[in-house]
Amino acid sequence: MALQEEIDSKSKEINTDGYPMSIGEVMSLYKEGDLDIHPEFQRFFRWSLLQKTKLIESILLGIPIPSIFVSQRDDGVWDVIDGLQRLSTIFEFVGILKDKDRNILPSSKLVKTNYLPSLEGKLWDDKIHPENSLTDVQKRIIKRQKLDIKIIKKESDPNARFELFQRLNTLGTKLTDQEVRNCLLLMINKEFYNWVKDLSDYQPFLNCINISEKSLIEKFHQELVLRFFVFKNSSVTEIRKYEGIAEFITEKVIEFTKSNDFNFFKEANIFKKTFDLLNKTLGENSFKKYDLVKNRLQGQFLISSFESVAVGLGKNIFSWVNIPVTKELKEKFEEKVKSLWTDPNYLNNVGSGSNYMSRIPAVIPIGERVFKNEIIN
Repeated sequence: MALQEEIDSKSKEINTDGYPMSIGEVMSLYKEGDLDIHPEFQRFFRWSLLQKTKLIESILLGIPIPSIFVSQRDDGVWDVIDGLQRLSTIFEFVGILKDKDRNILPSSKLVKTNYLPSLEGKLWDDKIHPENSLTDVQKRIIKRQKLDIKIIKKESDPNARFELFQRLNTLGTKLTDQEVRNCLLLMINKEFYNWVKDLSDYQPFLNCINISEKSLIEKFHQELVLRFFVFKNSSVTEIRKYEGIAEFITEKVIEFTKSNDFNFFKEANIFKKTFDLLNKTLGENSFKKYDLVKNRLQGQFLISSFESVAVGLGKNIFSWVNIPVTKELKEKFEEKVKSLWTDPNYLNNVGSGSNYMSRIPAVIPIGERVFKNEIIN
């Protein structure tokens, strides 16, 4: 298909509209339930109080705010797919923002800025200290300020809003890949999101990965859960078709949410048995480098080790589950990890110069081979 034909075809899949609306009008839509900002998304946004204040400052000064993108659902409600933080900041300041249980959250208090230092301590409406409230004139300025609303109509291709959400939230630096993925999952299949979240909090799994607090905040442990299932259930040929790992994981996960072949119970059972065994044998050293000089596992968590060890064992887990965890088994597992770090093919694909899309198709089959139970298989 020629480029212009591709452009013409794809552009027909997205039916859009757009017009300016006052902040007061948008507030009314939200209060009446006609605008869904997905309160469960709020955990993924981390604006500081100064950043929130600067948005309110921009509105007061008449500085244009970037467009808000919404998707029209079949019931007519608008789903916000870009602008969640901006709208949440406005709604929080005026005292109408609701949490996931539909409880009104406390109104935010502003801090001073370089342009408007007198914003310090200001509230939308401070009943105890009225002098700290915005004046009626200032409130009207905010409510009458226009927002540019871009609408993806319900006639558009169902995947259009997910594609747009990904693009708008990955071209900047607002969210990590997994945080964007989590938002997508909440839009597509909340049950699947909760399932992943529950598994990511499984204690034997957390013991084995032993990652930093920052990585936990950025939901890296949830990405590892998805990597486990994606790579365990994907062929090497399939992985090699993609140029980017984030895109591959996201597309595969969306496929899982829509497939009747993905057995939640069976997959969760494999996951838990895999990390139960790793926790009892290798523990927090499960995904570390084997130092051949010091003859021990040490260092930080390595993603390449996770891909080979966790996925390799996961593919073979039912040949191991009935074997008692003894000192000999622990030593055997350590020897298996050591054998990875003496395998030239493995080493060639985990070095600093290796490309992740060539690494993954190489290390997963090695891990699967290494973790076969040679007594049974």
